[in-house]
Amino acid sequence: MIDDSQRRAARIAGVTGLLAVIIVVFGNYALLGPLIVPRDAAETARNIIAHQRQARLALICFLLYGANVVVLLAALYMILKPVDRLLALVAALFRLVFAVLWLLATLNLLGALRLLGTAPYLQVFQPDHVQALARLQIAANFDDYYVGLPFFGLAATVCAWLWLRSGYIPKPLAVFGIIASAWCVICAFVFLVFPNFNKIVNDYIFDTPMAVFELAVSVWLLFKGLQPVRTPTTPNLVTNLPHHTLPIFL
Repeated sequence: MIDDSQRRAARIAGVTGLLAVIIVVFGNYALLGPLIVPRDAAETARNIIAHQRQARLALICFLLYGANVVVLLAALYMILKPVDRLLALVAALFRLVFAVLWLLATLNLLGALRLLGTAPYLQVFQPDHVQALARLQIAANFDDYYVGLPFFGLAATVCAWLWLRSGYIPKPLAVFGIIASAWCVICAFVFLVFPNFNKIVNDYIFDTPMAVFELAVSVWLLFKGLQPVRTPTTPNLVTNLPHHTLPIFL
């Protein structure tokens, strides 16, 4: 049975799943991305100093994304708890670890902004040293993400398995989710062991299939809701008996 709390959680999961994509794309690619110049710490520092408000808006996006992930994991736990409480809890905890590691990006960006500030104690550093340190802080976001990615992938894999078992979403979509999420986990672990792996398999191919799955599930939950589970009907043994075998008292 699908109860009202699950239906409400499905709507919340649908909204927060879509918001997560919008927030992370806007914060990374529209706000922070244009300020970073690859292999040029000085130019990156000048861009951030000249557009501090833009960098701080990216910081707010990171915070909102972290909060959004927490709401999403709670909603998914409410939906999938009746299927398997233990696995739903494990998936929620894995996703929480990813959210915490993602929030470290906020601290890294704050550290870069502090290094590029005008505090008197920074005057002991040469400008190029400060710029390099600030760029190092921003580069740490990359490490935070790829340490958190296996946890995100594991959470998505467990959720996809529970979606398959529950029948709440189309089975082909759930199967695709299991494959895409497991692929992400494998790529993340291989990349951590072999840093040049992204020269063989592009970084975006690590998590894009899983992101497509998560986005598709969010759209389904928001516009279709939870698919009712079909239970086999048992024939009425009394009414289906031949007339001559009906009990005499009928």
